[in-house]
Amino acid sequence: MKKNQLLFSILLLAVFCFSCNEKISLNTSLSVDKLLLNSKINPTAIESEAPLFSWVANAEGYNKSQSAYHILVASSVDKLNETDADLWNSSKVESDKSTFVTYQGKLLKPLQTYYWQVKMWDESGNASSWSDIQKFEMGLMYEANWGEAKWISLNKDTRTSPYRFRDYITGNMKKGKPVEGFAAGYFRKEINLSKDIENAQVYICGLGYYELYLNGEKVGDHVLDPAPSNYDKQAYYVNYDITEQLNSGKNAFGIILGNGFYGQNISWNGDPESNKKGVSYGPPTVRCLVKLNYTDGASSDFYTDETWKESTGPIVFNNIYGGDTYDAHYELGDWTSVDYDDSAWGNAKEAAPKVNKISAQQIPAIKKLKEFEPQNVFKGADGEWIVDFGQNIAGWVKLNVKEQEGQLIEIITTEALLTNGKDIFQGSTGGGANGMPQIYQYICKGDGLESWEPKFSYHGFRYAKVKGVSRKPDADMIKAVLVATDIQETGSFECSDDLFNNMHSISKWTIVDNIHGIPEDCPHREKCGWLGDAHAFCEYALYNYDMYDFYKKYMEDIRTQMRPTKGHNNPDIKFQVPTMIAPGKRTSTYAKIDWGVATMYLPWYNYLYYGDDTIVKEYYPEMKELTNFYLNFKGENGIMQDGMGDWCPPRWDRRKNPSAMECDPIISANAYFYDVLGIMETFGKMNNDAAFQSKMKSEKEALKGAFNKEFLVNIPGTEHKWYQSQTATVQALQFDMVPEQEIENVVNGLVYDIVEVKGGHHSTGIHGNRYIYTVLSKYGKADLAYNILTTPNFPSQTYVMNSGFTTWPERQFEWETMEGPTNSLNHPMHSAFSAYFFECLGGIKSSQKQAGYKQFTVNPEFPSQITQTKVIVPTPYGNIKNDWTFETGILSMTFEVPFNTEAKLVLNESEKESLKINGLSFYDFQKEYKSEVIENTNVVLGSGSYKIEYKKNKKP
Repeated sequence: MKKNQLLFSILLLAVFCFSCNEKISLNTSLSVDKLLLNSKINPTAIESEAPLFSWVANAEGYNKSQSAYHILVASSVDKLNETDADLWNSSKVESDKSTFVTYQGKLLKPLQTYYWQVKMWDESGNASSWSDIQKFEMGLMYEANWGEAKWISLNKDTRTSPYRFRDYITGNMKKGKPVEGFAAGYFRKEINLSKDIENAQVYICGLGYYELYLNGEKVGDHVLDPAPSNYDKQAYYVNYDITEQLNSGKNAFGIILGNGFYGQNISWNGDPESNKKGVSYGPPTVRCLVKLNYTDGASSDFYTDETWKESTGPIVFNNIYGGDTYDAHYELGDWTSVDYDDSAWGNAKEAAPKVNKISAQQIPAIKKLKEFEPQNVFKGADGEWIVDFGQNIAGWVKLNVKEQEGQLIEIITTEALLTNGKDIFQGSTGGGANGMPQIYQYICKGDGLESWEPKFSYHGFRYAKVKGVSRKPDADMIKAVLVATDIQETGSFECSDDLFNNMHSISKWTIVDNIHGIPEDCPHREKCGWLGDAHAFCEYALYNYDMYDFYKKYMEDIRTQMRPTKGHNNPDIKFQVPTMIAPGKRTSTYAKIDWGVATMYLPWYNYLYYGDDTIVKEYYPEMKELTNFYLNFKGENGIMQDGMGDWCPPRWDRRKNPSAMECDPIISANAYFYDVLGIMETFGKMNNDAAFQSKMKSEKEALKGAFNKEFLVNIPGTEHKWYQSQTATVQALQFDMVPEQEIENVVNGLVYDIVEVKGGHHSTGIHGNRYIYTVLSKYGKADLAYNILTTPNFPSQTYVMNSGFTTWPERQFEWETMEGPTNSLNHPMHSAFSAYFFECLGGIKSSQKQAGYKQFTVNPEFPSQITQTKVIVPTPYGNIKNDWTFETGILSMTFEVPFNTEAKLVLNESEKESLKINGLSFYDFQKEYKSEVIENTNVVLGSGSYKIEYKKNKKP
């Protein structure tokens, strides 16, 4: 009896202790709120064999962080437990890493669905509950999984519409030549399903743009699919779940196939009678696979092959630059519905395009994002109607018209009016560069109200001249549709100055208009991915949008764009070097240093802002080789003899006024290269490449010495120094190239040139304008930065706004002196300066040592004219929020630090002495909460919500 009582007591004690432990270890205020795989929620078509797990957690209190995690991955929900997880059971891993944790389980198989969840422990060892269950679906992964699916193409061009031709004229051509391009193809096939469907997935790759239809309805909401690429080396497919769209019995599939950038055999080809191959990859072609899984466990495939029927149709012309022509006389009826009579159609042709690799498209799709109604409608000088939509966008027009049979309606889209406002001005959109003006054409069938919008082209425009309508256009007749990659806006900025708020808005518009699967230079004349433009606005884009997958995709465009290129000093050596443009066959020359450094900058920025090093490791060999290529340009003076130049400074025209580029291209290129050598030193360390790391350190030190010896000069008549231009001086200060003892002289030299020589104006192009306001703020000249931006006189951003632009123009000209604004009026490289709003006014920057905002600095530097700023900065850990006001010398911040991160509040000694946190003096706060002081005066704060006040010492 005593023995049983003893056993019972021991058991009771054990249960009690277990309960106590559970009570101690379980923290109900600690929760995992958001799970992502490869930075997506419940993604489909994952193709990486080692995907990356991330989660966002929340916990009440301060200085909360993760100390361990446990991940489970299983092939079914039933198996998702610590005993049965059949793919991966990480067990408890002691780590504070909660972003981009690499999968380390069993081999993931194509076309399978997997389930996962995570739990975590905080800094005190308290455990969260298991998270909600998430899933991810694998893609095709390998070529073999396309099975019997064939590439099909239009077998015969049967177009007869007289409107299938457009005029093409460029270069030395004296008059236009009629061109028709490749025809849009229409393909269809029916399938009869005798079993119940459990799941149905479509995998479709268009070489050229496509639209997929099922039973009379379009599949998905994508347009202009897929993203452009170097198609012969890398193409992209898209996955759709069509389970709910399928019917029992008969189902009809249809595909419309346009040229896109793949079948671009008109623009950039010179004289169409010259027989140049041009930039086309060939006639457009498509490949489609439907995987059918039945409720009885069976499965089957349905796919494109020569048994599909084909025809031409009402899209009688389509060109990515020229636009679409739709002749409604040639409509095909309900051709995507079952039991359609396609007896007059031919059979598709099996094609064999050169494609090295097909991968799932991971970036967001291009979609129709917003519609705009006419803001003003008036007659132009020729009596035709002109519609002003109020905003320069990228996209197309949408028509609802009722006209007679055979009536041609023609819409010419432009960015601008003549300076006198009496007519459209086609200076930037008239086709001078690519040979085709922006025109949409619709030929009416005359049977009542007809609705139409294009499918295979997009334009950059604000205005539309409408010809062929019998009444004044209104919102019922015509709208403009914004069409762009659906990048999600995740950050925000606003401040007490409406000028800055408007600049921020214009900067965002200029980026959104230029994201169509690649970072473009403009959405009309060229639509090219110039590397220099891409790295110029990258940081500002990362502050505002989720660009995680986007820059990974664009790095693949750059890699597949690389060509064997002879070394400069050693022509016997060939390096793999990108061209100035990626992707595509319009290449320009090899990428000069200041453009080619995008190859290093884009992985660096992606790593810095997200903290995922996979992009660095993936492209390290290419970055290393390109760095060595540029080192091959080193002259006897230690300077790389290469560079494109500080593009588009005020009044600069490379033909009429080349001297307006104040900064020598060699100087600005070497400043960039110095910064990149430091980045490559870091990348060498990250890739355990000690020899290259050491080489980069040595080259960087050598270049700094050579740069200062060659370019740092006295400004005559003053005690100041500079690097012979505003841009070079700004770059040298930004990249820490200035000898410490010369910093004050150089800052004063920059200020002297701005104020005394240039009358309070900048003279920078894209290289200098990215950093000039940040640099001035850093060195106590924030009010001067404000004055440069807001002066109403040319040149300034305010001058551009006062000129009526809603996006940033390519050139910095005095517009009122011109007949109309030439060159592009929508160039995102000029949005780059707006990173200043986040990094200076908002004061938020990610640490380089703990990237991805694992640690970040908080240091608002702002002009006296700004009294309030609110920013949200997205991070993989959650949002950083900083809302501050400045009044009577006191900076008051409402500030949020995400879980598992820490903020470094940058202060000087007197600011630290006046610091109050949540109403407590810093010293009292330190007693109550954990916090530390580093670098003598800077204060480190862990996660939590803070009310911070201190006397802000504005730099003189």
